[in-house]
Parts: sequence; structure tokens; C-alpha cells
Amino acid sequence: MKDQNKPEGKGQSRRNFIKQSGTVGAGAMLMGSMPFLGNAFNTNTSNDTNTIIDMSKNIKTKGYAAKDESGKLSPWEFERRPVGDDDILIDIKFASICHSDIHQEKGHWGKQQYPQVPGHEIVGVVTAVGKNVTKFKVGDRAGVGCMVDSCMECESCTHGEEHFCDRGQTLFTYGNKTDAEPTGITQGGYSDKLVVRDHFAVHIPDHITFEEAAPLLCAGITTYSPLMRAQFKVGDKVGVAGIGGLGHLAVKIAVSKGAEVYAFTTTPDKVEDIKSWGVKEVIVVDDEFKNMQAYNKTLDYMISTIPYQFNVTPYVMCLKPGGTFTFVGMPEGSEITINNLMLAFARVNFNSSLIGGIPETQEVVHYCVDNGIKPSIEIIDANQINNAWDKVVNKEARYRYVIDASTF
Repeated sequence: MKDQNKPEGKGQSRRNFIKQSGTVGAGAMLMGSMPFLGNAFNTNTSNDTNTIIDMSKNIKTKGYAAKDESGKLSPWEFERRPVGDDDILIDIKFASICHSDIHQEKGHWGKQQYPQVPGHEIVGVVTAVGKNVTKFKVGDRAGVGCMVDSCMECESCTHGEEHFCDRGQTLFTYGNKTDAEPTGITQGGYSDKLVVRDHFAVHIPDHITFEEAAPLLCAGITTYSPLMRAQFKVGDKVGVAGIGGLGHLAVKIAVSKGAEVYAFTTTPDKVEDIKSWGVKEVIVVDDEFKNMQAYNKTLDYMISTIPYQFNVTPYVMCLKPGGTFTFVGMPEGSEITINNLMLAFARVNFNSSLIGGIPETQEVVHYCVDNGIKPSIEIIDANQINNAWDKVVNKEARYRYVIDASTF
């Protein structure tokens, strides 16, 4: 049997992908769905043994869940909805840890319903498909990011912006209320199985390992999307503020696009790592921001991935007049503080960005694979999640923790 995790050959180019992307890619249309046998589906996925899944029954699942705002997770067994006509069932192999998981489960963005399983960087193998599914077949490598459904009918949803559903029906991967799930809310990827509408999964090429692909589903698309919209030119000076899970991928993507990258970090022991990724300079930001004054009006563009409240003004002042500052870090309370008078004098454009739609998420996966951009990761077992969360908060992660789902 083919090793699902073994790197192989060259992937599809970004140009070819753009031609094919849309609600359902042309290549995917040719794949066809697997035969549907009433309510029982023969997955035939591993070790030459057949697994029968009753498509009419809830899917028993194991995972790690937050039970309250303490930020401590523990094992939890629950049920997911049955595999519907437009759904696929994924046997999760790896799920990585995003700082957003911590913010949400601690209630930093509002009250939550518990138990709640976080995780929106998910990769695995398709083990069952609904009768209407043509995008995937059993045995395919699949990934799921920050959303799992939307209305699929409005202008935004039909134009690759499902995360901005005009009807407000974007269903995010965990913590969103829904009658479809037995638990009453969506449950995320810190688990061994996932049922998801096929449109909201992307293909994972053979020539990247599952564990390296996982962070691309949030950290990758969250930084790639605004970097592409910035349309900076080769040689432009691009700043990246905050070099963690998102920031380190932003650096690698910007460097690959030919930017002269300036990385801003508050963690001195990250400097040598960051230099190895091809940056122009690493600036270790001091408490009073004095060393940032040397970069006043230097940069063409800056992206901030800092997930905490911080003084934005010194960073904005590093931009040239007419430059653009994009905020993708979402701090506690999702509020930021900036001196509006200084912003006016700086004459820069200031905006924020969320994630990206499904076509662009597929695009970033192919782009990173084809250009050798891989996240720096550390694989952990499920019983190490709480310790890993503490390290993320303490800026000790290097740079994305990836959970081995076989340990749930």
C-alpha cells in the first residue's frame, strides 16, 4: 500500500491551480465519488482490512477538550454528526496548535460553550465520502483550516470568500453553535476524526509530510493572503512583527517572493533562527522601542502577527509615507491601541486581515510545497498539549507545536 506520508514528485504550480480553483476544481470533477452502498460504506483504507462505516449514525470521536476558561485541556469522548451526502470523514493524523486556540478557550474573545475541542490546522486521510462528493475519494490526503461551512450561495461564498459569507453563515471549525452537531457546537481538530463538508477541505500534495502541512491551514493562509494583496515588488522592504507560529511563516513567504525582510522580535534567542531564513535584518525590540527609531520611514509594508496588546505606534512609524500596515494578530479583547495623531502624521495605510477563502487556502498549500517553504515544527503527544500551551504563551515555542493524533 502507498505510504500516505511519503514525500514525492513536483506539485501543481500556482498558475495552474488558479485556473482550476473555484467552488469545485476541474481536476476534482474528474475524480468522481466512491460507490455509495446504502447506509453502509466500505472504506478499505489500511492494512488490507475493510472498515464499515454506518453513514446514518453519529461518529464516535476521541479528543482533548477545554471544560472551562482555565486553559487546561483533558481527554474527552464525544460524537460528531453522521457523514452527510456532501460530507467527508477524515481520519486525523496531525493537528497543530495556534495561539487562537488558547485565546478562544480562555474566553479572551467572549464567553464559550464547553466542553469545546479546539484546533483548526488539521490534516489526515479521507475514510468515507457522501454520495454527492466529487472533490475527494477515499484514501485522499486532506486538510481543514479555520472554517467548515457557509451558505455557499451568496456572492462572497461563490467568489472564494467563504469566511466573509454575506449571510453571516460562516461556520468556524470550533465553538460555533450549530444544530447539526450532537454537542451543539462545532468541535475542532484536537481529535482523531472530523466530519466536514467536502468544499471546506483542501488537498494535501504527496510531497509534503502531514505534520509539515498542518500549520499551512491557518498560519500559512493567514499570512499569505495579506502578503499577496500587498503586491510588493522584488526588493521592497517588508517588515514582520512578531516571529512566532504565524510570523515565521510570514518571513519565509515574503523572502520567497523576493522581499528584503526586516523581522521584529522581542525574543533575543530567536535571532539566529530568523537569520537562517534569509532576512535582511533582525531587530530585537527593547522595552522603550528606542532601537526602532533607526528604521523610521524605512519599510514599504509591514505585517504584524503579535497576539497581545502592544504599542502599535512605533511599528507604524517604521513605514514610509504611503506604506501599509496589516494586523493579523488577534489579542485578548481583539482591541488595539494606537496614537491616532501619530498615525495621521505617518501617512500610512492601516488595515487588518482575517484568513482566506478555500481557493486561496489551496493555493498557499501548493505555493509552499512547490517553493520548499516548510514551517518549523515540534511534534508532541496529546498529553503534552497543556505544557505546549504554556510554552506558546511564554514565547518558548519553536515555532509550531504539532499534535500526533494517534495519541488521543
